Amino acid sequence: METSAKLPDEKAIRAIYTRLLESWNNNSAADFANLFSGDGNIVGFDGSQMNGRAQIEEELTQIFIDHKVASYVGIIKGIRAVAPDVFILRAVAGMIPPGKTHIMPERNAVQGMVLKKEKDGFAIALYQNTPARFDGRPELSKQMTKELQEVFDNGKIIG
Repeated sequence: METSAKLPDEKAIRAIYTRLLESWNNNSAADFANLFSGDGNIVGFDGSQMNGRAQIEEELTQIFIDHKVASYVGIIKGIRAVAPDVFILRAVAGMIPPGKTHIMPERNAVQGMVLKKEKDGFAIALYQNTPARFDGRPELSKQMTKELQEVFDNGKIIG
């Protein structure tokens, strides 16, 4: 994993990403939204966009009310500083359907976050969740699925 973040910052950034996935897995729209800056943004797996903490919470609440979502498992691939108080986290993620024990390869994603250090700690400024289709390269999809499945099989949500 690449990392250029100072150790205390890296631990805090890893914790934010972990809390993001846990909030989703627990169907907690408020906890998820509260990880973002007031004007934070999301670009979802399907290209949908949410802007601002209030809209993030409102839209996720509707998603969680309508159906039981699959749970995330993720692997952080890198954390780096791009400015003194701005960091980028890169990760890959897979999803486990409710009541199941296997990653759905078609839902694998590459995730990116831009985080900024605020007076009370880190906040997510941008979270993007991009399908990991690997067009024409099925071996990459199989490898990602295998790595994510190992994280899940070890009883973790973050590798």
